[in-house]
Amino acid sequence: MPSVIIIGAGFGGLGMAMELQRNGFHEVTILERADDLGGVWRDNTYPGAACDVPSPLYSYARGPKPQWRQRYSGREDIQSYIRDVAERHELGQLIVFGAEVGEAEFDAVAGQWTVRTTDGTVRTATVLISAVGQLSRPAMPAIPGIESFAGASFHSARWDHTVDTAGKRVACIGTGASAIQYIPEIQPGAGALTLFQRTPAWVLPKFDTDYKPVHHRVLQRVPGMPLAERFSWWAIAEFVALGLVEFPGITRAVAKLAEKQLDEQITDPELRAALTPDYPIGCKRALFSSDYYPALAQPNVRVTTAPIIDIVPEGVRTADGAVHAADVIIYGTGFKGTEFLWPMEIRGPGGTTLSKVWADGAHAHLGITVPGFPNLFLIYGPNTNVGVGSIIYMIESQARYIRHAVQILAEHPGHVLEVRTEAELAFNDALQQRLSRTPWNFCTSWYRTAAGRITNNWPGTTRSYRHRTRRVRLADYRLTSAR
Repeated sequence: MPSVIIIGAGFGGLGMAMELQRNGFHEVTILERADDLGGVWRDNTYPGAACDVPSPLYSYARGPKPQWRQRYSGREDIQSYIRDVAERHELGQLIVFGAEVGEAEFDAVAGQWTVRTTDGTVRTATVLISAVGQLSRPAMPAIPGIESFAGASFHSARWDHTVDTAGKRVACIGTGASAIQYIPEIQPGAGALTLFQRTPAWVLPKFDTDYKPVHHRVLQRVPGMPLAERFSWWAIAEFVALGLVEFPGITRAVAKLAEKQLDEQITDPELRAALTPDYPIGCKRALFSSDYYPALAQPNVRVTTAPIIDIVPEGVRTADGAVHAADVIIYGTGFKGTEFLWPMEIRGPGGTTLSKVWADGAHAHLGITVPGFPNLFLIYGPNTNVGVGSIIYMIESQARYIRHAVQILAEHPGHVLEVRTEAELAFNDALQQRLSRTPWNFCTSWYRTAAGRITNNWPGTTRSYRHRTRRVRLADYRLTSAR
């Protein structure tokens, strides 16, 4: 049986391990750099951290949870769910914690990967699967003087819980998905809060609710109900996703919801104008919150759109010459989403590094595998992020596809599997053509590289992706004997 090393113990890595175990592949090792599982849900501990995908859909199809407390679960509940899944499927025994991968190289003679962790340990496996995700490395802005600030400062993904923001002058830089969650949480206690906004976001209402005991009983006692609930949310997301490429009228209707919420919750014309996006909805990630705008309308909050010039010891200086005094600076500036697998060095049989192949932007056949790197597969790789819907559904599609590839290797001992260059090029040419018709082309976002290539998103429904990944087409691959 092929041996497998999986890098990362988040949703992707655990989902991949479950798929392999369920199909009889047990020689699996998961290397996790941290001391706990969970990925982004382990790392992001900021106040108000929660998912903006309904819980029945943001969970494994084969691991439903009928006792979710809320429609949109908070970080603690999601992390608890991940731990529960790992325990129920006995995945903990596969994980090596504190094992950060530094480099991996394919040995063409042995037909296997040699993986070195930063502590010097060397491991080998027939198959290497990266499940490090796209949102694992916080991005700090390139603002001069960051190190000169005299107060406390931190990135939202590395929240410093020793810092008390109560009564303090808090500067919040960034208006992404994290910021709209932690700002309403810290605003009531802050002495003054200044939000530095570069680009306003499209903010949709978050129709959250607490699940009642009767809801839990129905899900537990009625056969098929968890799957039916999951399907309902999936179908809604699929319908909205059609608006990103095929039917723009759908996204216009969604935009009306966001505009209505802004008009109702922000009565100050000047503030409303500052918070109104000037780009098509969907171009950047749409956000979900029903308490973000009310928080910004409070008397202890100020929103400034003047560009930041630098950070000075006493606070933040903007282009209008003002110095905004602060005791605490919080950087809600997102992640380095286009730097896939960095800083790991992945070398193919000829010594070529994956970083060199991806110098102009990451790309992979189906977002899963790259020519020149046999027996290497990616979970949540290039162009597999979704603008609408659940990434868990995409992960499950990828895991099934990769498991099929592992089965092919099991049926052909001593062989390696490598996607053909022409297959990967054909896929990516069609992909880029389709991406050119999406709203993601019309603004700067973490979906795009500095050169403008969209490397993160899938331009379609999750169902269309599942159809494309339903099985490995051997015609797309070279199955050859190890030298």
